[in-house]
Amino acid sequence: MDAMPLVLDGYLDTVAVPGDTDGTTARFRLTVSPTEDVADEAMLPCTTGDPRVAHAVLTEIQPGDLLRVSGTLSVPGSSDGIICLHVDALEVLSGSPMRGEMVLDRYGPYLVVFDADIETVPVFTATGTWVGTAKDPDLISDVVEAFERDTATGETGSAP
Repeated sequence: MDAMPLVLDGYLDTVAVPGDTDGTTARFRLTVSPTEDVADEAMLPCTTGDPRVAHAVLTEIQPGDLLRVSGTLSVPGSSDGIICLHVDALEVLSGSPMRGEMVLDRYGPYLVVFDADIETVPVFTATGTWVGTAKDPDLISDVVEAFERDTATGETGSAP
């Protein structure tokens, strides 16, 4: 198995889980992409054996937080192996805007805000550009498709 040093930025995909019973190690996934194209996006499994990093990712960092991680990428020697980033250090570049019953979720290069108090779902690009409001969660893909269509044709307007 080959290993190489790596530093990259990505969003914490889900809540981290302890790698052992005393919480000195952790496992988590990052969503990373070199571009805003969903086709370039990848889910990268990560582990850490550093107790400080494990504590931070298990207790302080939330899904949706943008992180810069550094460590060693293990590249398997065969196609049936598992790629994994062994994280030595991390930095929170920007926090997830989660408040109360509000939850931020990623759909590729798009961010959506679920709020228990309202039925509509605001949709933004990961860079903060307004996309539109879905009337309910089942219509998020319609809003994204309308935005992409309008962006490709140069039109502006509100999506469903």
